[in-house]
Amino acid sequence: MPHHEHVDKANAVRLLVVDDEPHIADLVATVARYEGWQAATAASGEAALATAAEFHPDIVVLDLMLPDLDGFTVLDRLRSSGAMVPVVFLTARDGTADRVAGLTRGGDDYLVKPFSVEELMARLRAVLRRSTGPQWKRSVLKVSDLAMDEDTREVRRAGRLVTLTPTEYELLRYLMRRSPAVLTKAQILDHVWEYDFGGRSNVVELVISHLRRKLDDGHQPLIHTVRGVGYVLRKAPD
Repeated sequence: MPHHEHVDKANAVRLLVVDDEPHIADLVATVARYEGWQAATAASGEAALATAAEFHPDIVVLDLMLPDLDGFTVLDRLRSSGAMVPVVFLTARDGTADRVAGLTRGGDDYLVKPFSVEELMARLRAVLRRSTGPQWKRSVLKVSDLAMDEDTREVRRAGRLVTLTPTEYELLRYLMRRSPAVLTKAQILDHVWEYDFGGRSNVVELVISHLRRKLDDGHQPLIHTVRGVGYVLRKAPD
């Protein structure tokens, strides 16, 4: 698990994931922490209500099918306690009635299992943008003259727009979020490709070379190779 000492804890999004399948809850929480968010998990409706009271989440991922209370009951109790926190439902059922009921009973979005975590995170970011929570800050990453707007996915180097593929964008975002930490190829593979490449570290080198060509054109290099370790994004020392 990466550390996030550089994350502004006061402004970090606080996510509560409620699902009785631990591997789903832990996966979502882990990905959220990679994003720099704070995350808590709960495996039942009662645990969710207790955790929400202490953790004060900015957004909740809530499975409809829980061992004790159903997701709608959890939502109703959250609302009756005065928490107007946005909620994204997870469900194994793709029934139209469920979808309408969820959204009309105060849920903000709806995702059917199985889902991709990337799509879930995109939905959460969209719901947060729509909600007016004072703690939600527009997320712009900056290293030297390189800037990435995580809302619009625009990347600029010295003001010039840089067009990236989704994979290039994700790798660059990971380097920027962790800067000035040095990241190993294994960490990059794990985060960007989620194990799919089985140790084929040459794919990392390939995408790094594409990024360098796009970012460093006529500028000081920002992506540096640390021999025997991996890569780091930082301004070269003067």
